[in-house]
Amino acid sequence: MNTPDDDWLRLDQQICFSLHAASRAFNGVYRGILKDLGLTYPQYLVMLVLWEHDELPVKKLGEHLRLDSGTLSPLLKRLEAAGLVRRERSARDERSVEVRLTEEGVALRRRALQVPRRIAASTGFDTDEIRTLRARLDELTTALDAAALAEPTGGAPGDGRS
Repeated sequence: MNTPDDDWLRLDQQICFSLHAASRAFNGVYRGILKDLGLTYPQYLVMLVLWEHDELPVKKLGEHLRLDSGTLSPLLKRLEAAGLVRRERSARDERSVEVRLTEEGVALRRRALQVPRRIAASTGFDTDEIRTLRARLDELTTALDAAALAEPTGGAPGDGRS
């Protein structure tokens, strides 16, 4: 890459900002689409995981969503108040809380089937383009996770300090 040093600090040169802007744009589209379901985007993500797995410990749900329990607990509380999920202490391990769909939560899945189609249409991308983008973003996430684990503390990358 032949990018002048000053250009590296331009906002329009930051991949993180491009991803941030795209995420905010997605949230705007999702907000309108999910309004009919009575869900926020984070609540929709929780429901997606539960529609796929039916019942999970809170810890596993958080792992799927890359959320800590402090962020996940208020989401689950609101979903429970809406009658979509039920939280119960595990009979096998009292320290663990299981989350499962209620009948209303299961029924909401049918109404949610239109969401991915509407989102896909909003992107202007065809199915192959979406599949390729998702695969590349998954690769990016994997690379960044590995880099975060390998990053020494207390120094800039490659400066020899740790």
